[in-house]
Parts: sequence; structure tokens; C-alpha cells
Amino acid sequence: MTADFAVAVTEWYADAARSLPWREPSCGAWGVLVSEFMLQQTPVARVLPVWSEWMARWPTPRALAAEPAGAAIRAWGRLGYPRRALRLHAAAVAITDEYDGVVPLDPLVLRRLPGVGDYTAAAVAAFAGGDRVAVLDTNVRRVYARVFDGIADAPGSGPTVGERAAALARVPEPPGHYSVAVMELGALVCTARAPRCASCPVAASCAWRLAGYPAAAATRRTQTYAGTDREVRGRLLAVLRASDGCVEAGALDLVWPDEAQRTRALAGLVADGLAEQVGETAYRLPA
Repeated sequence: MTADFAVAVTEWYADAARSLPWREPSCGAWGVLVSEFMLQQTPVARVLPVWSEWMARWPTPRALAAEPAGAAIRAWGRLGYPRRALRLHAAAVAITDEYDGVVPLDPLVLRRLPGVGDYTAAAVAAFAGGDRVAVLDTNVRRVYARVFDGIADAPGSGPTVGERAAALARVPEPPGHYSVAVMELGALVCTARAPRCASCPVAASCAWRLAGYPAAAATRRTQTYAGTDREVRGRLLAVLRASDGCVEAGALDLVWPDEAQRTRALAGLVADGLAEQVGETAYRLPA
């Protein structure tokens, strides 16, 4: 079944894949790495314009490393989770200083870069280097759980050793577009809430469909965004991004009425390296 699955999914991808700039052969490893940082918990539609602006301004790791971290945070805009921008800047510095400005393609070496975990390292190695590695994001894990295990979603918060081994065994040799094809299938067809089984190239052999679509185990409710420290941090950071220099604390006071929560959120931005305090009463993005 594994070989048939690989063929069916890869053939489907050839006709159904979205045209995305980081999938173009000319993109290079740096463009792929930037896209993977930006796509973490963020939809493609929001990433596309920011990625394009980012690559036009910083087409190489060396170009980004030459500017302060605050420039990266400002360019990150409203993508959310701005610590990703800080880590991407740190990764650019490491690539420039330790690898002569060339993004490494070995997953073990990539894993040493700031902000690069197992998934991102595998994704860059597969998509930019063509390596035969197991790329396991949420979409891929869900597809495998349904097709091969007959369950609605992958269990646990992250892949196990056994899950990684099984995933690698499914990658053909040569891998071609296999890994990105499975990811695309999970993003467009085998979705979490409304799977389009009638359009799925492997529906006939899907263990979950054949079992009658058993429901997933209950999951923990995610925290809402409104009113949380995350929202306050985002509002404070938006004011700092809009300024070319320092922002007085009085201007930041207008962002949120709850002083205790505002103070806590601002202190968190400083502690995370996303903002700097200047003197007694002013703040700015990192210089």
C-alpha cells in the first residue's frame, strides 16, 4: 500500500498543487527557510505578501544579519508570534558567521540554528535539498493517522520515534515531490474539520474512511486571543513597530486600560528581547 500511496499522492499533487513562490526551483534554501518560519501557525494567505516583501529586502541571510533585530520585528508586521522574527534574525546571523552565509542542508546541522526544530530542519532538507527525510507537520501526521492507522488525528503533541520511523519508510527513493505532496493533501483535502474525501486520491484505501470515520478523542480547548496578555503584547508591539525611534511610556499607556496587565505584557516583551527600555520612561524595538 505504501508504494501505491506515494504514487497516487504525487500524481495528484502534480495537478492540484498551489503555485507558491517558495516552491519554485529558483527559490533556494534561504527562501524555503524563511517560509517555514513564517508558516508556523499562520495561514498561507497571510504569509504570502510578507514573505515576498521580506525576500525582496533580504534575499540572503547575510543581508538580514547586517540589520538590527528590530528591523526584522518591524518587517514581521501582523503575522503574530513575533519571537519567530527574532529567531529568524538570529538564524541569519548564525548562518552568516558560521556557514559563510550559505544555508546548510544537513538536518542535523540545520537543527543547531536558532528557532529550527525537527520539522523545520526536515522541511528545508527535503524541499530545498531533495533529501529523503520524514517531514512531519500537523497536516502530514493527520493524513498518515487516517490513511494508515484508521484514526481521525495523530495522538499526542508531537511525533514519537515509532511514528518518525514509519513516516520515513513511506518516503520513496528518489523522494521527488512526495513530502510536499502529502502536506498539500492534508492542507487542501484531508483537512481537520471538513475533509473532502470525494476528491482524495487515496480514499479507496483510507483506513479511517473504511472504518466509518470514528471520531477523534476529545481535545483541550485552546485559549481565546481577546483580552489575553498575547493581545496586549501585540498592541504594544504594533505601536513600537510604527515608530522610527523611541516611544514614551505615556503613549504605550493608551494601548490598554488595565495597568497591571499592560505592565506585565511590556515587561514580557523586554524579557523576550522584542523591545528595549531606553532610560526611565521610553521603549523601542531592539537596536
